[in-house]
Amino acid sequence: MRDLPAVRVVTDSTACLPGPGDPPTDSLLPAELAPVVVPLHVVTDDTDLREGVDVRAAEVAARIAEGERLTTSQPSTAEFTAVYGDLAAQGARAVVSVHLSGKLSGTAGTAERAGQRAMLPVRVVDSRTAAMGLGFAADEAARCAAAGCDASHVARRAAEVAASARTTFLVDSLDHLRRGGRLSAPAAALGTALGVRPILTLDDGAIELTQRVRTRRASVARLVGLALEQVRAASRPAVAVHHLGAPEQAAEVAAALADRLGFLPVVTPVSAVLGAHVGPGALAVVVVDRGGHVHDLEPGGPW
Repeated sequence: MRDLPAVRVVTDSTACLPGPGDPPTDSLLPAELAPVVVPLHVVTDDTDLREGVDVRAAEVAARIAEGERLTTSQPSTAEFTAVYGDLAAQGARAVVSVHLSGKLSGTAGTAERAGQRAMLPVRVVDSRTAAMGLGFAADEAARCAAAGCDASHVARRAAEVAASARTTFLVDSLDHLRRGGRLSAPAAALGTALGVRPILTLDDGAIELTQRVRTRRASVARLVGLALEQVRAASRPAVAVHHLGAPEQAAEVAAALADRLGFLPVVTPVSAVLGAHVGPGALAVVVVDRGGHVHDLEPGGPW
């Protein structure tokens, strides 16, 4: 077993990092060096479920399809405190904690409060993104930590990759986003007018309606086209495809991208918590620019 780095990276379950049942990928770190994932919660009328532990995206899709109303909640301060304590006990000397956009959740703020109580220094990065925009940023930060970079460099690396993230997605219905407060009622009304298919982006941490396309087929083609434009603008691109209850269509999008890119994107279901807000049928493509290699950064002490 390889030695663990002095700086450890923590993220949350909305990063959509591949799990045990997902297709393998060579583009992400092995489990022993990967970011530690803190689960968010999916809340039903009578149960509080930790995503990735008690509930997965497929079950969320099925529950929503049956008409069940689900809400979500962030991890508690105690949950973060326990994770930071465990890492300290394992020999970590500092933590970089990278989380989904503060405009979508209070998770980063909770991590900050827990870090103030921790037994070791904790730097919190609000990624201002989610899904594999967050996942790639956390993975790249963990690579930086594994290369011996100090916490300042690791946090900077996470912020750089997260800032490059371009997330484009489509949903079958905007009602889930509107009810959860992630999209304004006027934008939701505009997006459903005249039977169009809305295309949305995650822009500076907030969800924006950017285009309207007439059919599902045209919207999927536009999703692929936008991703290819984003890849061409990146110096060292990484790409992921997400879905909720649409694995065949996600595989088709990934194959279409692979034909043009020369590499296969990471394909994972959207996280259960994100799925509760976008609803079944959601399809997304995330492009980040990994930019410079971790070896371009100078190693240092843990802080």
